[in-house]
Amino acid sequence: MSDPHADPTLSALEILDKKNAEALLGGGQDRIDAQHKKGKLTARERLDLLMDPGSFEEIGKFVMHRSKDFGLDKEYYLGDGVVTGYGTINGRLTYVFSQDFTVLGGSLSETHAEKIVKIMDLAMKNGAPVIGLNDSGGARIQEGVVSLGGYADIFYKNTLASGVVPQLSAIMGPCAGGAVYSPAITDFILMVEDTSYMFVTGPNVVKTVTHETVTSEELGGASTHSTKSGVTHFTAPNEVAIIQQLKQLLSYMPQNCEDTAPVYHYDAQGDELRPELDRIIPDNPNQPYDIREVIHGIIDQDSFMEVHQNFAENIVVGFARLGGRSIGIVGNQPAVLAGVLDINASTKAARFVRFCDSFNIPLLVLEDVPGFLPGTDQEWRGIITNGAKLLYAFCEATVPRITVITRKAYGGAYDVMNSKHIGADMNYAWPTAEIAVMGAKGAAEIIFKREIAAADDPEAKLQEKVDEYQRKFATPYRAAHRGFVDEVILPSQTRQKLIRAFKMLENKVDQLPRKKHGNIPL
Repeated sequence: MSDPHADPTLSALEILDKKNAEALLGGGQDRIDAQHKKGKLTARERLDLLMDPGSFEEIGKFVMHRSKDFGLDKEYYLGDGVVTGYGTINGRLTYVFSQDFTVLGGSLSETHAEKIVKIMDLAMKNGAPVIGLNDSGGARIQEGVVSLGGYADIFYKNTLASGVVPQLSAIMGPCAGGAVYSPAITDFILMVEDTSYMFVTGPNVVKTVTHETVTSEELGGASTHSTKSGVTHFTAPNEVAIIQQLKQLLSYMPQNCEDTAPVYHYDAQGDELRPELDRIIPDNPNQPYDIREVIHGIIDQDSFMEVHQNFAENIVVGFARLGGRSIGIVGNQPAVLAGVLDINASTKAARFVRFCDSFNIPLLVLEDVPGFLPGTDQEWRGIITNGAKLLYAFCEATVPRITVITRKAYGGAYDVMNSKHIGADMNYAWPTAEIAVMGAKGAAEIIFKREIAAADDPEAKLQEKVDEYQRKFATPYRAAHRGFVDEVILPSQTRQKLIRAFKMLENKVDQLPRKKHGNIPL
C-alpha cells in the first residue's frame, strides 16, 4: 500500500479519492483476476449482487492491521480482508460482512474480527439480520493468539445474537479450522458446490493423523455437508444462485425476535378447496406417497423453500406461505424409510422447529409416522436422546402450532409429532388417519397371542384379529372422541381450514415458566 500522505502535491480531497480507490482494489488487480479464474466473485461483487442497488453503506473501509511480525509491517491493505456494513435487501435493513480472499487469503486478524463484531453489535441494537459471506484461509498465523481471540469474540457475539436476529452464513470459498464454528452457531449455512468447503482439520492433517487420503471436496465440500453431515442447509452450483437463495430465505423471516413473521398480500382465487388432495393417500396403508405433494397441495403456489433437502430425507422441513403468511412446515416423508423418525430426522426437525419458534414463525406439522427406527445402530448412537430433542423443541415452542395427521400416527412418535398433549393449538386428522399404540399386526400378535396360537389356522386367526384391531383402533375417531383431534376433515378442506386456523391464532400469547433456560437433551 502506498501512502498518499507522502505526496505533498495532493489535496485533502485527492488523498481521500486515492484511499477510496485503493480500498476498492482489495489485494490488487492480479489477485482479483486470480479470484475470477477460480470461478469466484470478489467480496464487493458479492455484495453488489446481494444488496439493493445503491443501498450499501460501508463501515471500516480504511481499517488496517496492527501487526509488525513476520513481514506484516511491509504489507498493509485498507479494510484488512473484510468488507463490512449495512444496506437493504428487498427494502429491509440488513447487516453484512464479506471476506476478501484477495487480501492475505481473507485470513482473520484482530482488526478483521473487530469489524465483524462491530456490525453484529449494531445488528442486535437495531434488530436486523446479519449475513456473513465467508471466504477465508483461516486465522492469520502471523498474529498468533490475537487472531484466535478475534475468532472467539465473533463466536461470543454469534451466541448472544442467536434467537435475537436471524444469522445467515454463505460459504463462498474455504472455511477451515476455528473459522467453521461461527457459521455453525448461525441459523442457516449455504455452500457453493465445488468451490467452497468446511472442515475442522484439513486433508493433510487427516492423512498425518489417521492415514486417510481424502480431498478437500470429499472431506468438507458442499455435497458432503448437505448429504452426510447435515452441516449445510442449502447448496447451489454457483455464487449467483447462492445469493438468490439468501434473498429468498430472508423473505420468510422477520427482522428480529420481537417482530412477527412476514405476511404478504394474498388474493384468494375462488374457494380454497383442493380436490386433488382427496386422492393422494393410497388405499394400501403400506404404500408410500410423497409428502411434498401434500405440501404443494396446501400452500400458496410455488412458495415452498425446502431446508436440508438432501439430508435425513425421511422428514421434510422448510418454509412456505399460506394465504400470504410465512409458516414453517415439518412433515414425515412416507416415501423414504416409511417416514420413520431416526436420529438425523429428529435433530434436523428439532433445529428447524427451534428456529421458527425463535422468530415467531407459525408451525404446520404433517404427520404420517409409523414410529421410531428400531435397531442396535440407532439405540447405541442415542435415538433416545436425539428423539427427545424433537420432543423438547415442540414442547417448548410457543408459536401457533397446527398438526394434520394424514395417515399413520403410532406409538411415541404420535406424541412427539406435535400432539395435542404437548401443546399443539389445533389438531386435524384426515379420514385415512390411523392413531394407535402400534400397527395393527403387531398389536394383534401381542393382545391375542394365546388365541392365535390355539387356533386351527393361526394365520387366518391373526388376519381376523388384525382386521378387528384395525376397525376399532386404527382410525382417527377414538382420538376425536377424546378431543385429542379437534376435527376429522376431508383432505380437500385442509388448506381452507389451515388458513382460517392460523388467522385465528395470529394473536396467540403463551408463556413458559420463568427460568434462566431449559436443559435441552444435547
